[in-house]
Formats: sequence, C-alpha cells, structure tokens
Amino acid sequence: MASTAPLYKMHGLSHSYFTGKLQAYFQAKGLPYELVEMDVADFRRCAKATGVAQMPQVETPDGEWLTDTTPTIAHLEATVSGPSFTPTTPVAKFLSLLLEDLFDEWFWRPALYYRWAFAPDMHLMSRIFADTMMRDLPLPSFLRKQFMLRRQRRVYLGGDGITAKTKDQVEALYLESLDMLEAIFSQRPYLMGDRPCQADFGLFGPFFRHYSADPTPLAIMRERAPKTHEWVGRLWALRPDALEGAAPITDAPADLAPLLLMASRDYLPYLQANALAFEAKAKMVNYQTQGVDWSVPLAPYRVYCLNQLRQNYQALSADDQTAIDARIGGDSAKVLRASVVAMETTSSTRDRLWNK
Repeated sequence: MASTAPLYKMHGLSHSYFTGKLQAYFQAKGLPYELVEMDVADFRRCAKATGVAQMPQVETPDGEWLTDTTPTIAHLEATVSGPSFTPTTPVAKFLSLLLEDLFDEWFWRPALYYRWAFAPDMHLMSRIFADTMMRDLPLPSFLRKQFMLRRQRRVYLGGDGITAKTKDQVEALYLESLDMLEAIFSQRPYLMGDRPCQADFGLFGPFFRHYSADPTPLAIMRERAPKTHEWVGRLWALRPDALEGAAPITDAPADLAPLLLMASRDYLPYLQANALAFEAKAKMVNYQTQGVDWSVPLAPYRVYCLNQLRQNYQALSADDQTAIDARIGGDSAKVLRASVVAMETTSSTRDRLWNK
C-alpha cells in the first residue's frame, strides 16, 4: 500500500557520495522521498533557494530547505518520529559524530582517487555524469564526457595532492579500512550494535556510491572484505520494521579502536593544520601523515567541521570528556579543547563541490 505521508524532494544524483548517504538515512527512518536527479539548471535553482551550492538538498513537505547531510540528519533525528539512530549516551554519541566526520571527509580522497585514477572507473563514471548532471548542456555527449573526465582528474587527483609519492598512502587507507571494518562486521550488523548510528550513514557515502559501485574498489572489496560488502547491501535495504526490537546504542564497542586511532592520529591533526592555514589566510595546507608529506588546497568547510566537533566536545561534562580522551588520546583531546575558529558560516565555507 502506498504511503500517504508527506513527500520530501531530495535533489541530488544517483551516483553521488552524499546523496547516497542521505537516501539510506531517509529509507531507514521511514521518510518518503522523491529523488530529483539534478542537472545544471536544477543545481543552480537549489543554490539560489538556499544560498549553498552543494548536493544533496532537500525540500521538506512544508516548503523549507535542508542542506548538508550531517546537520540534516541531526535535525531530523531531533524532530521526526521513527527509529532513532542517535546513541543514548553522550560518549557514544560524540564518538559516532567523530567517526561520521572522519568517513565524510577523510574517506573522500580515496573514494575520488579510485574513481578517477583507473581507466575502467574514470571512463564509466565520466560517461554517467555526462549523461546525468550535464544532460541539459547543449553539447554532444562525447564532449560532455571529455570535459567531465578532464575536470575531475584535474581537481581530485593533482588538485588534491595525489602524486607518485602520496598515492600509495591513499590506496593503503582504503585497504586498511577494509580490514578494520571486516573485523567489526564479522561480529555485528552495524558499527555500534544492532542498529545503525550516524557513523554508519557517514561510512555509507563512500562505500555505497564509490567503493561498491566503481569497478576497481568493488573488486577489491569483494575479495578482501565480503562482510563489509554485505553491510553495504544491508544498510541500503534497511527499513523501520526491521529495527523492531533492536536495542538502542548505549556504548561504542572496544573494537572501534583502530578507526578511532585513524581519527586521532591522522584526521584531527589534518583538521588542525587546515584551521591554522585558514587563520593565516594561506591557500595551501602543508601537513604530514605517517611520514608522508602532503600539500593540499585549504578547505574552509573543514574548518566548520572542526568547529562543530569542538563545540560538541566542549559541551560535554568533564567526566564524559575524560572518557573520550581515554579512547582517542591526549594529543587529540588538545585539538578538541582548543578555541573555536572565528569564521563566517556563509555559503562559501559550507559549499561542497557539486559532484559530491
């Protein structure tokens, strides 16, 4: 029987990292939506309505707009009935948000690397984007494909610090992540228990629309991490009735330690370097991860991400902060204890490039 609940309109792309993340959340939450496949004109229309050039963007049944997947999920968790995906304890809730941010932003580079560095993937996806997002441009299909291929490789390979000296670390990040996740999903269905949390939906973005869709990373995942591949399908198929009787999330299991180490050792120091570059009005961020030197463009949005993590951490009680410090280490706690960076939260700081 068709649902009579008010319909949300989700403007995005069926091959988009963050659109897939939000689709999975809406389906698990039981929120009826229509996916409006963006073209250039619709992308511009949504940006005009919200002041933010990004995807996905959601028109609510009452005519309001929601943008940026993390605050969108937080807003819907707080205001809409249905299964809850928010851990019930402050420590687990914060660690879920930290991992969500790690997956959203740190896994972005390997997801785009595998899509645009290997011939089978780049030719497949440039054709798909030429025929979807760019379908309303008055150009022959082959020219749209060529434009997309060249742009994406320029922006997401050389433009994101990928060189002969750094690419091995990007590939290692994917392989090590598969091994960490395979150990977890061999024990339970979702990251923290019998139901997903925000971190699961963050992880889903790169794993659904990139790693399990693009030929090269998909072949690796099938062989190296079959339980993780199974998790991708399980979360995509999840609907509210399957969660009846599933216990709420009250703790972040101990076997999340390798992922939390990645956040504390690699991701938070990068966020700190990015914030310092922002304050210095630099255009490039220079940092080192596990002995590898990186030079990447400044990302103002990730200053906003660090500010959000700091505000959430600093709002916790001293006991909860101490418990988190024990999970992530003292140096990382110093990053979270530092002052929020002064910045205007404008469309320019929150924009995501349109093919995300």
